[in-house]
Order: sequence, then C-alpha cells, then structure tokens
Amino acid sequence: MKVVMAWSHGADVPALRAAYPGLEIVEVERASLVDVIGDADVVYGGGLTGTELRAAHRLKWIHSPGAGVEWVHACDGLAGSGVTVTNTRGAHAQTIAEHTFAMLLYFTRGLGRLIDAQREHRWAGNYLDNVGISGMTFGVIGLGRIGTEIAKRAHAFDMRVIALDANDVPRPSFVDRVLRVDGLPTLVAESDVIAVAIPITPETRGFYHAGHIKAMRPRSYLMVLSRGGIVDEAAVASALHSGHLAGAGLDVFGNEPLEEGSPLWGAPNVLLTPHVSGTSHQTTSLNWGMFVENVGRFEKGEALQNVIDVRRGY
Repeated sequence: MKVVMAWSHGADVPALRAAYPGLEIVEVERASLVDVIGDADVVYGGGLTGTELRAAHRLKWIHSPGAGVEWVHACDGLAGSGVTVTNTRGAHAQTIAEHTFAMLLYFTRGLGRLIDAQREHRWAGNYLDNVGISGMTFGVIGLGRIGTEIAKRAHAFDMRVIALDANDVPRPSFVDRVLRVDGLPTLVAESDVIAVAIPITPETRGFYHAGHIKAMRPRSYLMVLSRGGIVDEAAVASALHSGHLAGAGLDVFGNEPLEEGSPLWGAPNVLLTPHVSGTSHQTTSLNWGMFVENVGRFEKGEALQNVIDVRRGY
C-alpha cells in the first residue's frame, strides 16, 4: 500500500514506518503531489485539485490533517469518485474553545489596556468598567464538536447557553435551549456573546450578515472561530466603530492572510489572531494519532473514523 505524505507538520513518519512496516511511504512537497499520486492508495494532506484527482488511478482515501474540508467542493470529480475523505474532526475543539474564552476575557477584563499600562510602567488600577460574564447569555451557532466544547465552558462560567444547529441534535445538559436555523433571530436577540462555530459550505457562506450584526444586543461580543467567509467582516468593523459591539474576536477570515486594506485592522476593540485557535501540542498529537489509527483500520478493511460527507462538506 502506497501512502503519499503531502503535509509534514506534526507528522512522525519514522513512527508510522515502524508501526506499519509494510507501507510504502513517499514524502513529497505539496506542489509536487501530482507527480507521485498516480499509484497512491492514500494521500495525507488536503486541498486536492481536480487535476490531481484525475492523475490518481488507484486512490482510495484522502486524509485531511485539519478539521475544515471546504476544498472538497472545488475538487472536480471528487463527489461520486468513491474516494473516502477523512479529517481530524474534534481534535481542535478543546483548544478552539479555550481560545474563544481567552478572547472574551481579554475584552471583559480589560486586559488590552492593562497590558498597555504594564508596557508603559504605569499602575492602572482605577478602571471600573470591566464586565463579569456570570449570568450572561452565550449564543453558540453550530453545536458540533467545537460548539459543544464552547458551550461546556460557557456553562462552567455560570452563563446561560443557547445553541443553534442545522441538524436535529439532542440538547446537552449544559445547554439551556437548542434552536434550529430559523431560530437565529431569537439567538441573536437574547445573547450577550455569540460564537460562530459552523463549517463553511455553499449554504453557510455569508450566513451571518450585516442584518444579524445590527440586531445583536448593544455592547455585546462576537467571536468568529470556525471558518472565514461566514461573517460579514465589514459589518463587524462598522459595529465596532459605532460602539454597538463591545468587542469582537476573529481567528478566521474570508481571505487569509487578512488583506492589508481590511477595515478590521483599524477597528477599535477587536482582537485578530492568524487562524491559530486550534493549535497546541495536544492538538498536533491528536491529529496525527487519528491518522495512525485510521491507517490500521484501512489495512484491516475496517470502517474509517471521521469520514466526511463530500457533498455536504463536513
């Protein structure tokens, strides 16, 4: 069985060879994948193009080493090809949830101005406008792995939790109410904090638009953690400038890297991080462990874990 490694971050190839000595493992730069994919059974690395797929004559499985697999919609011929695609769904969820609350507490505890004061060797002990989050309502858009972990932490902070999901999901004990998509206006109207944790698909692109941002509670907070392209970034910047939003934390953007001319750069009360909310030593280990586990399943002809629906994109 030939496995082409087209993504090196966090990969322990020597350990993989030791665990499965019968594998033919080929390491390749991503740009050269098309040159070696012809007789590959497995590709480790997402973002395949239609050209690369057509060059693969016996490909059976693609493992995408990230949770987001929006590239499947652009890979011509993948749907219906019989090629299985897996991802690392769930591996990043806890660290993304931690990042969410790091961002929220940055705003509510006034950490930005305290850091500035420390840098200036200034004792800034007279701020009285910090905010406590206990008793607030936290709205979670998307109750998948990431949204669930965010909701757990919100509940632990003694917050009321409302969640929304496109699917008919059961209500966890730490969530007060679960709404379907048509309940978005209710979630927006009742929430002091909103976290967007849904995948990017043709249906969710532009899902959270300027009208939703305008309808948010005055001085509320918005956290964008899953994928760019879902939230209207210009509307977020406008709401920050007007003071309608008390703060916004964004880790993902419609264009990455975020373009120099984005209005977000100059907006007040915004925290921008470069798509790193899911990164940690633990996440890297979990990501790789999921692939190694699936290699064993694949060799034995067993069902793979974290298979995605190529047509739906998650």
